[in-house]
Amino acid sequence: MSGFKVEEVESVATPPRARVESAGETSDRKRDYLDGFLAQKPREESANEPGGALYEAVIDALKEIYDPEIPVNIYELGLIYGVEVTDDGHAAVTMTLTTPHCPVAESMPAEVELRVSAVPGIAVADVNLVWDPPWDPAKMSDEARLELGML
Repeated sequence: MSGFKVEEVESVATPPRARVESAGETSDRKRDYLDGFLAQKPREESANEPGGALYEAVIDALKEIYDPEIPVNIYELGLIYGVEVTDDGHAAVTMTLTTPHCPVAESMPAEVELRVSAVPGIAVADVNLVWDPPWDPAKMSDEARLELGML
């Protein structure tokens, strides 16, 4: 045998067994492994972040705006790239259109601004129209694809 040393033994010591303590027993180990976790309070959701009431109200307002040529709202269509809401009620919406030559290129951003600024709690709404990255059908939600028969 190369490199191995073989040793024969008569017996091996039995390893200690695990011991379960009852609630009345005392030991050095305390069963507090969940105390810190259970004592934590859930983080309060900001109204201005995803999941927050004001943010979700803005998203709901965007879902009420439909592209006039496609029977899908602009949010599910993937035209909304971002929504930010500050503590003082300023909403900034970054969006695009399906093409720069879209017939609603002038009216759609104004409608988005009007609908978002009508949300209770929103003081000012700004719409940033961007063309980069360009919109493509991959940005649509599954619901939009289903509505358009693309699934």
